[in-house]
Amino acid sequence: MVVRQETHPGTGAGAVPPEFREAVNSMHAARLRPEVFCEEMPAPQRIAPYASALSADVTVDDIDVGTGRIILLHDPAGNDAWEGTFRLVAYTRAEIDPELITDPLLAAVGWSWLTEALDAHGATFAAASGTVTRVATESFGGMSDEGGTAQLEIRASWSPQPDPKAAPGVPLDLAPHVEAWGELLCTAVGLPPVPEGVTVMPSRRGQRGSAH
Repeated sequence: MVVRQETHPGTGAGAVPPEFREAVNSMHAARLRPEVFCEEMPAPQRIAPYASALSADVTVDDIDVGTGRIILLHDPAGNDAWEGTFRLVAYTRAEIDPELITDPLLAAVGWSWLTEALDAHGATFAAASGTVTRVATESFGGMSDEGGTAQLEIRASWSPQPDPKAAPGVPLDLAPHVEAWGELLCTAVGLPPVPEGVTVMPSRRGQRGSAH
C-alpha cells in the first residue's frame, strides 16, 4: 500500500516530520488476520497538522460482519490532553447476537477487549478514553420478516508511547497498536483467537492478511 501523509492548509504544517513518516510506515507494517480487509482512507482534516488513517472490514463467509477505522494524529507542538505529540483514534462496529444487547456487562466487556488487546500486543499507551454503544434495530410491517439486528460500537482514543524497553531515539512503533485494533475488530464479531503456532502475516498491499 502506498503510504500517504496528509497535511492540512492553515494548520501551519510544512514538510512532513520524519517522526510522523516513520510512525505511519510502522502502521502499515502491522500484521492482521486474513479475515480483515484493511486499506488506506482519507484522514480527517483540521483535527491535527498531520494525520493518516486506515479502514478495515471483517468478512466471514463472504459476509461483512464488522467494520472500523484507526486514525493517527500528530501535532509536533504537543497537546496537553494527549500527553504527547501523537494520538490514535479508533472506531469499531460489529454485528452481535441480539440477545446480548441487554447484557449489563456488555459495555464494560467491550472496552476490556480493547485494553486487553493493547496489553497483549505490547502496545504502550496513555490517556485512553472512549465510549461503548449498543444499537438494537427491530423491523415492522412489510419488513417484519427480517427480524431484529444488533450492533456494538466502540469509539476510543489513546496516546501511543515509546516502548520502555527501546533504546532512546528509536522511532515510535505503531504496528502493535494497529494489530490490537485489528484484534478488537475480530473479537467484537466473535471470531476465535488465532491458534497457537499460527503466524499472521501482512498482505503485500496492506489489505488482507494471510496465515501460514
